[in-house]
Amino acid sequence: MANSLNIPGKFKITSPKTWFRTAIAINSATRLSRRHIYILPTRFGWLFALLLLALLTGSINYSISLGFAMTFLLAGVGAISMLHTWRNLANLKITAGRAKPVFAGENAVFEINVHEENNRARYSIFASFTAGKPDVQDITAMGESTFKLTLHSQKRGWLKAPKITFTTEFPVSLFHVWAYAETECQCLIYPTPSLHSQTLPSIDSDGATGQLSTTQGDDDFAGHRNYQFGDSPKRVDWKASSREQGLLIKQFQGEASSTLWLDFNATTGNNVELRISQLTRWVVEADKLNLKYGLRLPQLNIQPNTGDSHYHQCLTALALM
Repeated sequence: MANSLNIPGKFKITSPKTWFRTAIAINSATRLSRRHIYILPTRFGWLFALLLLALLTGSINYSISLGFAMTFLLAGVGAISMLHTWRNLANLKITAGRAKPVFAGENAVFEINVHEENNRARYSIFASFTAGKPDVQDITAMGESTFKLTLHSQKRGWLKAPKITFTTEFPVSLFHVWAYAETECQCLIYPTPSLHSQTLPSIDSDGATGQLSTTQGDDDFAGHRNYQFGDSPKRVDWKASSREQGLLIKQFQGEASSTLWLDFNATTGNNVELRISQLTRWVVEADKLNLKYGLRLPQLNIQPNTGDSHYHQCLTALALM
């Protein structure tokens, strides 16, 4: 099977074998270098600076040597904390991770991998999208942590991860350090299944319209067929495969075997998005019923099949139509 089907001006559908790798997009790594990092005092930092100013003023007015010592000691602690807060975020390596497809209206979860390569543990690192809920992680020396950031999806197609904000105030919350990073991580958003679903279409003997076909029996072994993507590993005849006969699937009499075509032309209405939502509902229902179904779109036909890979291939075609 070819790796992909290219439809000019429409969409690109990958084969089930390579579909999952295209559900996420991973860019080259981004490193939080010096030019990416910003630092300002927190409100506690400003209060600390005001305290130092008051101590210095009192020590000068009353010539208190111990006051000078305390003022400069605290000022040194503040300067050291500023350095450690900055180093807690500096030179982290950011790479995009997995983003599983979701239906439109659901929250997409982006996984962002952060690597530490300077043999220095990092603590209380926050990551978030703009106005999003942050995720906090500690990163061990020479280790890696995965941040899971959510973003609400609104429409089908590819949803690109926006700019990510990394922040920290470790160790004493006197300074707030932040940095921005951009990745090319994308999440595939499936169309929203129609809430008012029409009944599933049926199929006739020539594969267009008619009744679903069912084979009756007593679940006895009825032979083999070649393995297809999406078939359950439980159905593979491993003994036959070990004799170098290829991957063979066991077939039994009495199993329901239904085939139908989900045709774009079978949907009604002038709104294309509603018709795509209707097809999405049919795909979801056919998969739940374990039917063998195919998908007909204006410029693409997906042959009937079953299984998880086939299910996602059909939804991918609808998402990118």
